Amino acid sequence: MTADGRSVGRRTVLKAFGLTALVGVGGVPLACDSAAPKDATASVFDLSFQVDDRYRPFQLVSRGFEQVEEAPPGPLSSLHRTANGPVAPFAAVELSVAAADRADVVAGLMSAGGDHVAVVFSPKRQQVSIEVQRGGGVRVIGEKVVHLQAPFEFAFAVCENQVTALVDSGDGWQPVLTDRDQVAERIDLRNPDTLSAFSFGYGARGGKVSLDRVRAGPFGMVGLRDPHLVQRPDGSAYVRDHLAYLTFTCAGLGFFQQAHWGVFTLDLDDPTALQQVAHLYTRRDGLVVGDHAGQVIFDEPNGQFTVLTTSWGDFDFTGVHVRHAVTSDFVLAGVHLLETERLDLPTDVSSWDPAATRIDDRWHVAFVESPAQDPFDFHPALAAGATGAPYDEGLELVGADTSLHQCEGTILKQVAGKWYLLASDGDRRQYPVYDLSVKPLGKLDAPYGTNIPHPQLVERPGGGYLMVTFDGTQYGEDVLGYGGHGDVVIMSSGNS
Repeated sequence: MTADGRSVGRRTVLKAFGLTALVGVGGVPLACDSAAPKDATASVFDLSFQVDDRYRPFQLVSRGFEQVEEAPPGPLSSLHRTANGPVAPFAAVELSVAAADRADVVAGLMSAGGDHVAVVFSPKRQQVSIEVQRGGGVRVIGEKVVHLQAPFEFAFAVCENQVTALVDSGDGWQPVLTDRDQVAERIDLRNPDTLSAFSFGYGARGGKVSLDRVRAGPFGMVGLRDPHLVQRPDGSAYVRDHLAYLTFTCAGLGFFQQAHWGVFTLDLDDPTALQQVAHLYTRRDGLVVGDHAGQVIFDEPNGQFTVLTTSWGDFDFTGVHVRHAVTSDFVLAGVHLLETERLDLPTDVSSWDPAATRIDDRWHVAFVESPAQDPFDFHPALAAGATGAPYDEGLELVGADTSLHQCEGTILKQVAGKWYLLASDGDRRQYPVYDLSVKPLGKLDAPYGTNIPHPQLVERPGGGYLMVTFDGTQYGEDVLGYGGHGDVVIMSSGNS
């Protein structure tokens, strides 16, 4: 269940139960990997990284979070509205079409009153379209000729207010038609009251359709980016059973507003084994949006999570800022709607990529300052509070590297007892390293890929480090435009 009581599926509940089986009263874990890694590294500059693995996480309906998973018992001749609906406007419906004859195949969100937001495939016209029906009137938004013969896969996806039709005729999912602006003119699925009226739906019009399988639930990702370790206040990584917990931005089918945020586990024995365990959405300003690019801090003794995120969910090139919340909800499992507020940072320009750690009883908060977003201009900065003060009170600017203009991905990291501020400079194609006064010290010895990959270092229990990052490989850019990037890139460095 989510905060508003809507079901997120049996498998999600079971996953959450399994994850919290080792959690005691107040949500405090009873067993964790707490031993420090064995590492003779003297400095972050003694690490030399090489690329070990590269892979592409991709899921339309997020696996393990299915709210609908069924096989219709026979041919369908009408539309079927299920009992479950999405808790945020990030959702998908996948259909395995066995036979369609001349009937339209329909998938999307449907209300009890007959309204719908859906994608339609017409075998007669060999055409895919997007439909929005409100108050009895149907508006067709876009049409695309697509030649399909059963069997094939057909899918509806919504990310924020952008609706996309996808097909798979044997070569993997491909987007064929998408629209945001015309959909948003007719319905705002970010409005919780509007969204709550809709459930997942599918079926046929004008004949019969046979479906082998129907799957629906939260939208997963077409790539991942912005990795950040889930950590304790002192900066130590939250690891259990050799699984490191990280947050990632889940790339959506469109620009920044179409992305959302999730929590994943990374198997330190097999870094290609990455599994999503939570979806995190933000409820603010009367809307549910996909704010992302942040950090989760777990204060285990108090059973509380500090959540820092960035207001990318409604970005319109007029500014972005860091937001925060403290919650006792176990945000490392399940689906969560987070109530956040703006974090008071010592800057009068835009900010993103927050990274907070309590060092010598003083909270340090790294972030990106951005005086302009059209065109983008941004650089790393660091703030700190008074000794013993909370992370969100009295932060003062320690320093900023204003000589850089395409540098983000701020991360506070301790290596061999020394604290560093790490970042990623897209102009010079390198990872600059600073001390806690934001004095430049050098750069990481690591390959620099495409886009602006974040340098998230992860200790390995047996010694050495991983760097978990991403690249700029796009998905469906000819249809979706920029924003669907994010191959996961795994690098490693042994002891020097």
